[in-house]
Parts: sequence; C-alpha cells; structure tokens
Amino acid sequence: MKTIAWLGLAGAALAATPALAADLGRSYYAPAPYSAFSWAGPYVGANLGYQFGSVTNSGADPGGFAGGVTVGYNWQSGQFVYGVEGDIDWSSADDTSGGNTFSTPWYGTVRGRLGYGMSNVLLYGTGGFAFGEGKLQNFFGTEDHSAFGWTLGVGGEVGLGQHWSAKAEYLFIKLDDERYTFTGADHAFENNLLRFGLNYHF
Repeated sequence: MKTIAWLGLAGAALAATPALAADLGRSYYAPAPYSAFSWAGPYVGANLGYQFGSVTNSGADPGGFAGGVTVGYNWQSGQFVYGVEGDIDWSSADDTSGGNTFSTPWYGTVRGRLGYGMSNVLLYGTGGFAFGEGKLQNFFGTEDHSAFGWTLGVGGEVGLGQHWSAKAEYLFIKLDDERYTFTGADHAFENNLLRFGLNYHF
C-alpha cells in the first residue's frame, strides 16, 4: 500500500512538470521548438531524495534520506528519447526490529530509459539492474552482504537552458534475498526512492 500511495504522489509531481516547465520558460528560458531542442548526448548529475521500504522476514521498515551521483547518455529520434543511465547513492535509511538494525548504506543501479520529449520537457520510464550493500547490526556485531536485484521507475525532466536540466524521479529497488547468520533467515531489501536531481549535459 505504501508503494501505491507513493506512486500516486510521484505521478502527481510528474503531472505538474509541464506547468513548472511553462513557468520556467516564461521567467528564465524560452523553450526551443521540437526540432531544435535536443536531449541527445552525455550528461552527469547529482540527486537528493527520501528512501523508505521494508526488509523481508524482519519487521523492519527502514526510512531516511539518500543522495548520490548520476552519469548517462541519451539518443534521440524525433520526439522519442532513449538511453542508459547509472548511479550510486548513499543512504541514511535504517530501522530496528527485535534488536536488529537493518540498513542499505549504499546502492546503485544501471538502467535503460525510454521517454517522450516535448521540447524542453521529457517524460520517461526506466528499469534495469540494481546492486548494493545490505547491513544488519545487533548486540553481537555487524553483518553485511553484497546484494543484487532489479529496479523500475518513472520520471520527468525539464531543460533549464543549453546545458542544465532538473528532474523528479521515482524508483522501486529490490535487493534480493541473502542469508544472514545473525538471524538465521533470508532477508531482501525493498526500497522506494523519490528523488530530485540536477544534470549537466555536454
């Protein structure tokens, strides 16, 4: 239910993106026509957001802030934009249940993106491979595991000028089960990430 609610909020934020783009266009930037504005090429960026989720077989629901860096490359054919993107994020999200504190101190994704560009506004879907660290801490010490999984999400991006763009993005990230000795159980991390970012296009 939490995932559905946050998907609704993310959708509402994305629905407001064209209006924001129009305001930015009137105040700061005159959008180029469809044929002139291009999303093609490499870019780098930074992001900041909030992460919340759950850990299977634990009762823990970690939540906290997350932020990191992004690198990607777009191709464009008419108004269709497609590309690849990778990121690494560091997270403060954790929660304690039954004396065990669960967290994902860092994670990353490698994803494909497919979107539709309307001049300086881009709406897109994204999905791919996820990886990161699952950590458990309790009275006996710390146990961590490298974990792998998948991610899916949606986003919207607004061009602010020749080189800069701002984005809002929702990702669901699942890091698959790993066996933890301290609990004698398998734990998977399911994370919802709503984040905002700023990209520089070369």
